[in-house]
Amino acid sequence: MREIKIFSPATVANISCGFDILGLCLDTVGDEMVVREVAEKGVKITHIIGQDLPFETKNNVAGVAALALLDNIETTVGFEIEIYKNIKPGSGIGSSAASAAGAVFAINELLSKPFSAKELISFAMQGEKLASGSAHADNVSPALLGGFTLVRSYEPLEVLKIDAPTELYVAVIHPQIEIKTSDSRAVLKNQVSLKKMVKQMGNFGGLISGLYTSNYDLISRSLHDEIIEPNRSVLIPKFNQVKMSALDAGALGAGISGSGPSIFALCRGKNIATKVGRVMSEIYDKTDIEYDIHVSKINQQGIKILYKI
Repeated sequence: MREIKIFSPATVANISCGFDILGLCLDTVGDEMVVREVAEKGVKITHIIGQDLPFETKNNVAGVAALALLDNIETTVGFEIEIYKNIKPGSGIGSSAASAAGAVFAINELLSKPFSAKELISFAMQGEKLASGSAHADNVSPALLGGFTLVRSYEPLEVLKIDAPTELYVAVIHPQIEIKTSDSRAVLKNQVSLKKMVKQMGNFGGLISGLYTSNYDLISRSLHDEIIEPNRSVLIPKFNQVKMSALDAGALGAGISGSGPSIFALCRGKNIATKVGRVMSEIYDKTDIEYDIHVSKINQQGIKILYKI
């Protein structure tokens, strides 16, 4: 009986101007999962620690992603999955993505890697579809590939990895309220003006160029969302105050992490990121809302193997 234990990281999706397209991988917060090979075919969720999530395979994002992988390969064995949740569902930092990506990564390792990391993305997306109703790739991609990722196309799926400038850090504050991705999508408009789209595409192109060239000023100027943030920010208490305080403290830019309620701030250097995290915390200290704060470098590796036997 073979077994693997992994660290499956949290992620920040959208990154202001890249809705459903851009994501980045965090290094200091994530789930742990143990997956073992068993004689009986299929997938079973045997332990879930940390959160109240369904054990039924077809109702669990890790189970659904694992089944999607196994539907594409012949095996003589099955798998048991233990999930140790450190990322709260509905946090906006890729809780469902960590479970889905972690499951397919671990099973792929135990099967001697028949699929590439990029091929695993489509399987993990099926877990995201269960969680939010949309098979988006902007969280599972950075979890599997590390660094920044760009979903160039969904049909056919094409994902590019962008190595982050070495000085980039992220401060993320997670107010302890839950905003479901499906609810957050419901507030979005189906149509946007041509003027806003032109500005958004300019910011998107500027951000990609800034990442490739390590142009921090260009990154800062490009971290602006014309389309999604104005609609979603009203769901997050103190959002505007947190964002402005982060910018005043030296952040390159700040915005909603995924569907919220987490707020991210991209920073140049650990010291600035730590300062930004502190001022973000001070705002929520004045409320009755509990929160978590994370300061992290960009994780260039993605999912990490803790042991394999």
